[in-house]
Amino acid sequence: MKVTNAEIVISAVSKKQYPNDQLPEIALAGRSNVGKSSFINKLINRKNLARTSSKPGKTQTLNFYRINDAFYFVDVPGYGYAKVSKTEREKWGVMMEEYFQTRETLKAVLLITDIRHEPTRDDIQMYEFLKHFDLPVVVVATKLDKIPKGKRAQHIKRTINTLQVDKGDLVLPFSAETGEGKDEAWGILKKYL
Repeated sequence: MKVTNAEIVISAVSKKQYPNDQLPEIALAGRSNVGKSSFINKLINRKNLARTSSKPGKTQTLNFYRINDAFYFVDVPGYGYAKVSKTEREKWGVMMEEYFQTRETLKAVLLITDIRHEPTRDDIQMYEFLKHFDLPVVVVATKLDKIPKGKRAQHIKRTINTLQVDKGDLVLPFSAETGEGKDEAWGILKKYL
């Protein structure tokens, strides 16, 4: 897909603030610092529309990025970051739950994981949470460039087994560095849009 127009529309904390133009949405969920922003930036060929940070826990709102006036990427707060207070984490939980449970324009969720490591308990919990709400999930295993080619299949298999990925769900190996998996990602997204 050729992206000609990409902009952040709003950083929302509640339903009242969500855009109401009825465009389809693809949400990105994942641990803090796993590469959600890098994924968005790579897909739309922009250096920093979605701000990347070396400080985990930076995204504290639902960030709605309108792409080509056709759909939104919605970056949700990262989870599993310890330096955020318990009350703050609970607020994010409520905010994310409200979004995932009530958003009719949400077409799919990209669960971003780090292919170098086994999915965490938080990743497993998030996957199960999304499945509980019958949301279509695509697991995007980032940082593919950091794994030697000969070991990739075993890392992908570990991700599938640890998350107990449903038969119909896809696991997409991806690298924001090299762009590997980018065309496949657009191919998958088009089905939901």
